[in-house]
Amino acid sequence: MLTEEHFGLFKKFRVRAMGEKLREMVDDPAYDDMTFEDKMVELLDAEAAARKERKIAKLNREAGFKIPTACVEDVVYLPGRKLSRDRVARYAGCKWVEDNEVLVIISKTGCGKSYLCQALGNSACRHLHRVSYTRMADMFMELNRARACADGSYFEKMDELKTVKLLIVDDFMTTPISTQDAVDLFEIMEAREGRQATLIASQLEPEEWYLRIEGELMADSILNRIATASRYMDIEGPNMREYFAKRKKDEESG
Repeated sequence: MLTEEHFGLFKKFRVRAMGEKLREMVDDPAYDDMTFEDKMVELLDAEAAARKERKIAKLNREAGFKIPTACVEDVVYLPGRKLSRDRVARYAGCKWVEDNEVLVIISKTGCGKSYLCQALGNSACRHLHRVSYTRMADMFMELNRARACADGSYFEKMDELKTVKLLIVDDFMTTPISTQDAVDLFEIMEAREGRQATLIASQLEPEEWYLRIEGELMADSILNRIATASRYMDIEGPNMREYFAKRKKDEESG
């Protein structure tokens, strides 16, 4: 007969979900007629599902999302957004991530591009891909701070940006970048081209990025690796921040 001590061993051996499922089986007579093999399948499936959920949670946490709860299921498809439910669902399937492609989301401020790119990043985590989310200004700030330390952290950060399965760069080219930042960006995009997936969210069209990069040759080199063979998704109004603020106010007022 199973005792509490036996159930405690499942936790000790780090198969907690299997132990919880076994307890459920013991207490539920519906499992009495199942064969031993079928019960083992149930136990193994429960443990596998729990481990997958823990891994997804870890990937989501390590991605650094500003909105960790962003998900494609909560994307709002209002008239005028030019946002296709089928297209979002297709990108959420992450084949483009597995194929190491570049996806560019463009919209004016407030139209929901940041939420959408984090929702797609969350989908990549669900597919067990390693993701890193950053704003471009924050990325360069971290790199420049690491470079000043001269302790090797700069190279570690560059390696992370070059090799993570999906790199999401939000607020891309919102402000002009220095020559040193442009060199870093070129090295990152050169290393990722055809090897890892990249998602870029920007308020500007690609031809406007050119004006924010110091040096014509460097600008050509960077844009050639981003803009040439990318997938594009353009989102239009309304302003989603205003929409959700109004909806919240309406809900609170009944």
